[in-house]
Amino acid sequence: MTNEEFDALLAYVEDELAFATSHYNDSYLDRRISSRMRRTQSETYTQYLDTLRANPDEQTALLEALSINVTGFFRNPDVWSGIREVLQSLSDANNTVRVWSAACADGREPYSVAMLAHDDPLIDESAVTILGTDISEPALETAKSGVYEASRTIDLDEQLGFLDDYTRYVDRDGNTFRLKDDVKRNVTFERHDLINDEPKTGFDLVICRNLFIYIDNEYKQSMLRTIARSIRRNGVLVIGKAETIPPTLKSAFTVRDSRLRIYHRESTETNGLACNQPNPNSRP
Repeated sequence: MTNEEFDALLAYVEDELAFATSHYNDSYLDRRISSRMRRTQSETYTQYLDTLRANPDEQTALLEALSINVTGFFRNPDVWSGIREVLQSLSDANNTVRVWSAACADGREPYSVAMLAHDDPLIDESAVTILGTDISEPALETAKSGVYEASRTIDLDEQLGFLDDYTRYVDRDGNTFRLKDDVKRNVTFERHDLINDEPKTGFDLVICRNLFIYIDNEYKQSMLRTIARSIRRNGVLVIGKAETIPPTLKSAFTVRDSRLRIYHRESTETNGLACNQPNPNSRP
């Protein structure tokens, strides 16, 4: 197998299947593609490309494999303690709090925000609305259903243990966990591609964790600009603990908690980022 074969395969996926392979690390793409090659018993990239061209079901399977869908309820509890403090301060200062969980996979992150808002007496859960977005349609269908299955490798009881009594928000039947309607009402889902789609607008808090570790450095800046444009002045951004803000964008953010990777969006125009309007629902 040659680099030319691999490049031809990636070009087909980007041009014909509209997945922006050029933005992702080659090592990440190769791991996901090699997994599909084993499933289809393809010995070379060229053989797999022939299979891909001839089989729409395999096209769907590859796109799903390429989507980053690693998630969990209250993943990294220390970060969620920080998010709790952010929601408390936003709830205290604003009549409404708009949250965007970008690249949310199957929805456990936005539902974690909703449960936290319901669970904390210092947060007005009725004022909190959460948008979860992802590029994977199957992941979004799971998210909309709000039903999750525990397994030998996924202990949902342990994940939900961040809350003192998660049964207030989740109905459990054996290994099946179903979000209650009160929690689901705070959350909506839609498809959004951070690479190709237009920025969202007017969010007080954006959570986009553990996506940029898979993205080539040259594209991280443009994606973070898209996210920055979606945040209201003095809003908050949370990224993954292993991720960093590129130096050219650091003037657009100030550090709220460096260890937890929580940042404030600056209120002045910087580095070509349009200055967002203040929150019209902020309390005087």
